[in-house]
Amino acid sequence: MIWLVTLHLIVAITFHFYTLTTIGHLNKEFAVKDNIVSILIFFATIWTIYIIVRSYPTPVAIVLYAIIIALFFSLVSCVLDFELLRLWLGSKNPDYDNWLVHTLPLRITLYCVVYTWTATYTALNKKTESLEQKLQLQTDATTLLREAELFKLRQQLQPHFLYNSLNSISALIMIQPDKAQEMIGKLSEFLRSSVKREAQDAMPVDEELEYVQSYLAIESIRFGDRLQVEYKKEYTDDATIPPFLLQPVLENAIKFGLYGKTGNVSIHMHIELQTPLLVISITNPFDASMQPSKGTGFGLEGIRRRLYLLYGRADLLETKQDNELFTTILKIPQAYV
Repeated sequence: MIWLVTLHLIVAITFHFYTLTTIGHLNKEFAVKDNIVSILIFFATIWTIYIIVRSYPTPVAIVLYAIIIALFFSLVSCVLDFELLRLWLGSKNPDYDNWLVHTLPLRITLYCVVYTWTATYTALNKKTESLEQKLQLQTDATTLLREAELFKLRQQLQPHFLYNSLNSISALIMIQPDKAQEMIGKLSEFLRSSVKREAQDAMPVDEELEYVQSYLAIESIRFGDRLQVEYKKEYTDDATIPPFLLQPVLENAIKFGLYGKTGNVSIHMHIELQTPLLVISITNPFDASMQPSKGTGFGLEGIRRRLYLLYGRADLLETKQDNELFTTILKIPQAYV
């Protein structure tokens, strides 16, 4: 900033001196003195205008305010410049005094143009900064709201599963206490793992699948050998997924796939990297005539909302039913693409 002001000062002094000696035909002594007085007043006025405009408390009507300030200081600085030069140099040289009077309109015009441009530029710059600050505040508020909603959605993922697990533990305590104890241990490990993953925005797919396996280990105690989950993996090691995304989908598949059935039930999960998306398909049996009682409605809609908040897209979750099969399709944009 200092070097830029210095450069402008040198250019202004040089231009002013050249104008006085070449166009005004003044001798060098008068040109130097005129230069010193005019340039000092010129830059002092510009600095004063800058400070006054920057001190204006609101961006409302700041441009009009800046123009009025510029015109006022144009008149003041021109009169001050004229009177000082006339008192110092004009009294000693009638020709210079006469030249000074004839160039007064030109000086006023030049000052008006330069000061108005300076004041207007400063006002627009201040207005832009004010708008940027407001935009930043709105962005911060939006970000905080988004993070709060994401946190709320993550907190809603496990209560249903937790309630079911506690009910199962309660039932097993009397008839199979060893399985109840095993289930408590696995549930404890599962919840401890959940806490560790809370601060992560994305993780490798393999880590998310390990978390899912912990969940399925608990469910297998509830349902025994009836529950079978088959995987088909076609992705690279750098594929990522938001945490806590697969577990509620699997919970939904188990809920609707096993309800009303007595035999074994297979749930198929196909994970495929289709650049730039990681596509996950989870298919489970579904009998429309034998549905469980309606829950809170959080399930897939909560996942859809979370994907929208994370990626700003509403097309990342699809569901389709084909005869007695229900498929949930998740599409996860990959950050490294």
